Amino acid sequence: MSTEFDYVVVGAGSAGCILANRLTESGKNTVCLLEAGPPDWNPFIHIPAGFIKTLYNPKINWMYEAEPTYWTANRTIDVPRGKTLGGSSSINGHIYNRGQRLDYDTWAQRGNRGWGYADILPYFKKCEQRIGIGDDMFRGRDGSLQVTDLNYKHPLCEAFMDGAEELGIPRNPDYNGALQEGISYVQRTTYRRRRVSTARAFLNPVKKKSNLKVVTNAFVTRILLDNKTAHGVEFSKGGRGGKLSKVSAKKEVILSGGTINSPQLLQLSGIGEPELLRSLGIKIVHELTGVGENLRDHYAPRFCARVKGVETINEQSKGIKLFGEIAKYFIGGKSILNLSPSMVYGFWHSDPVAKNNDIQFVFAPASYKLGKHGLLADHPGFTVAAWQHRPDSKGWVRLRSADPFEKPIIQPNYLVEESDRAVTIKAMKLARSLMHTKSMLPYFDGEEYPGSEIESDDELLDAARHWGSTTYHVMGTCRMGPDSDRMAVVDDNLRVKGIANLRVIDASIMPTMLSANLNAGAMMIGEKGADLVLGNPAPEPIIAADDSKL
Repeated sequence: MSTEFDYVVVGAGSAGCILANRLTESGKNTVCLLEAGPPDWNPFIHIPAGFIKTLYNPKINWMYEAEPTYWTANRTIDVPRGKTLGGSSSINGHIYNRGQRLDYDTWAQRGNRGWGYADILPYFKKCEQRIGIGDDMFRGRDGSLQVTDLNYKHPLCEAFMDGAEELGIPRNPDYNGALQEGISYVQRTTYRRRRVSTARAFLNPVKKKSNLKVVTNAFVTRILLDNKTAHGVEFSKGGRGGKLSKVSAKKEVILSGGTINSPQLLQLSGIGEPELLRSLGIKIVHELTGVGENLRDHYAPRFCARVKGVETINEQSKGIKLFGEIAKYFIGGKSILNLSPSMVYGFWHSDPVAKNNDIQFVFAPASYKLGKHGLLADHPGFTVAAWQHRPDSKGWVRLRSADPFEKPIIQPNYLVEESDRAVTIKAMKLARSLMHTKSMLPYFDGEEYPGSEIESDDELLDAARHWGSTTYHVMGTCRMGPDSDRMAVVDDNLRVKGIANLRVIDASIMPTMLSANLNAGAMMIGEKGADLVLGNPAPEPIIAADDSKL
């Protein structure tokens, strides 16, 4: 293996696979893509419903945990992150959700040039191959990432959406188009019964190119620096106890390890908050206070109810019926094996006057055992989850020790801000209202949890403390910002401040939370990041004649 390349990319995840594709496209650059996990051979990666298995598989999942706090009833909460080709795009719920125009315009208003909605929309379009309804002003048709509609219509889903309309929430044919607000079936990164990860869409077509070297099971332990200039990385082949090797970058080192691993690697390399580094015996190379800070996540309380009068996924996933579903899947029929964790998505507001679209809710015709993600209950049921789009609570990712193989401290600080608690209570009330509409009445057989006796705001908040959990949307730990932002880690070209030839290109650079699942946004960052690395001119912003359409 050559030990010198133009670019070294650390992490073959949602952004990293796109970078490998774009940086090798011209044939002029050599790229080494390092992935800590194995190849994406596990069959549960590719079967859509296999996400239930990937959530608990340490071979392809980092199996991180968030630290307990009062607001999570002193519970640890899982923080799954993908550890295989495709990263988290290989283990997530394959939902495609970009977020609102306001999210990206906020980034630009914070001083990040070229990151407003009109600026980044061309990158969303470049990335995707939308198969289904959509205004071509907003949707891409020629990209590598297939985005499809759920084709599995369940009576409970239809009743749920009818009930939402009773509450004034309209159906929306495309929440990734001109307007997010409303309710619809989910859009997904699946195609012909298989997950479309970034490894499948972007890496597989180029991984045999002579100017790309993909190395799996390569755990990067530190960035090689000389006079505050990155010139390569050190990695252990096979993890702890493996052979240490070095690979050099003639042009740049690019971190695409994600929200947990990118700040961890910066800290291990002496870039970060000086007191933390000193306390762990790490030599300070460059003081950068914001490394690992600004961590945010969506925190979701879930409601489960018993169901009558209709079959749910709970029954279909057991015994002889499960064998029938497996058979239908493999012959190309409609099957529960081709489903996502949620089948209906809705976007609404906590304040009917301001109408600030700040709540997301999801529905599935399945119920789960209390506190057990992915473990179906023994009786028929359905689940409604709702959460706040833009949490104010911020946490951190910090080294636990100087040992690169020890998991870092992850503290999202869920619900620590009063504003988050207030919106969460309103989201829970909305979820309960959606359970009790006239359209749902024929199927509703009682609230399983939190339970109908939980009524007051304090009781709802206590239920959120005890049974709420992550939606797997961690971001922000290497946030992008101008020089005036003392906690910013990268500039709007995604260059690490104060270090030459080093960038971060992944969801960790997001300065504020998206009103969305984050995989689509991470892929957009990979697309735009590739242009920034190559010095390509930015595409023309997409501006409608009627600006309200944007």
